[in-house]
Amino acid sequence: MHCNICDEMSENGFSLSWLAKQYPELSALKQIPQNPEYHGEGDVYQHTEMVCRRLTESALWQFLPSDEQTLLFLAAAFHDIGKSVCTKQEDGVWVSPRHTLLGEKVFRCLAYREAQRFGLTFRQRETVAKLIRYHGLPVWFWTKERPDFELLRASETIPLRLLYLLSHADVLGRIAKDTKELAQQVELFAEYAKELGVWDNAWTFSDAYTRVQLFDRQDMWHGAQLYNDTCFDVIVMAGLPLAGKDTWIEKNRPQLPVISLDALRETMKIPPTKSSGKVVQAALNQARVFLRDRQPFIWNATNLLRETRKKLITLFSDYKARVHIYYLEVPYHELLERNQIRTRYIPDKALEEMIRKLEPPEPWEAEKVTILCKEQT
Repeated sequence: MHCNICDEMSENGFSLSWLAKQYPELSALKQIPQNPEYHGEGDVYQHTEMVCRRLTESALWQFLPSDEQTLLFLAAAFHDIGKSVCTKQEDGVWVSPRHTLLGEKVFRCLAYREAQRFGLTFRQRETVAKLIRYHGLPVWFWTKERPDFELLRASETIPLRLLYLLSHADVLGRIAKDTKELAQQVELFAEYAKELGVWDNAWTFSDAYTRVQLFDRQDMWHGAQLYNDTCFDVIVMAGLPLAGKDTWIEKNRPQLPVISLDALRETMKIPPTKSSGKVVQAALNQARVFLRDRQPFIWNATNLLRETRKKLITLFSDYKARVHIYYLEVPYHELLERNQIRTRYIPDKALEEMIRKLEPPEPWEAEKVTILCKEQT
């Protein structure tokens, strides 16, 4: 898939004002106030302007390939987009709780719905989304009980050298008393990432099983090699409704038994608008039968949230299963077209809410994570 915005930025230069004309969501940041103690420069848009300028003035910027420049500039432009949905006053002070987490989802949702406008591949979109998600990490990583774990996890999805440049621009692109102190923390982050061996790439674990265990338990050394006692495979499907999960199963794993939440819902005559608790419990009961017999099977549901997948993977792993996640995605316009002809039509509001909450699986969630994405044409 060709990156439309890469060409446009190359032609027009890396300018926030130009970008804001293409994406009104950025201009809306002019209406979002900030705490003057930490942002004496003014509103979120003014801060973003300073961040983008600091980024392109960085000594390392000119050495980046053009595609990395584009993705990094996009991340800088949208790095505080989450503040547009969470900024509020508490005791007379402007705060933006969880704006990095929300910003990741806001950008992903926007870039997915407006794929023709952005022209980003799945991987490019997720790189920008994760840079937004982690842009505060270099400042606060050292306060965590396991700072090495935080860096290892972030490096699974984004180059930490790019995260460093974004965070460095973020702390300098503001008017505040603690700017120098924050910049020193970002430099410490860079030194630690290099020492840890995850500055350019993710850590190479001894095997996939050990990697999953580290990110699940968070209490072990990343250089360890654990004894792998898994003995059979379980596939967990993930993706929005209508992404083609059923079709993929029929074509690629027709021999495996399937636990389908949609099929169970129909059998139990429980409409989609009703609570899914009984459906999930029935599915888990079926799964435990297969797990006790160490019978490979497929768990077929949307599994859009990381927490949902984690609960399933923990259960399956307890029975010594090797878990594989297959995530499917189709372009937004195709999703809507399929919904129009679907027998079980999904209300637009419900489908949009799923898109808003979507959390594609990350590499460390299971022993094998496969992304099957039909790109926008």
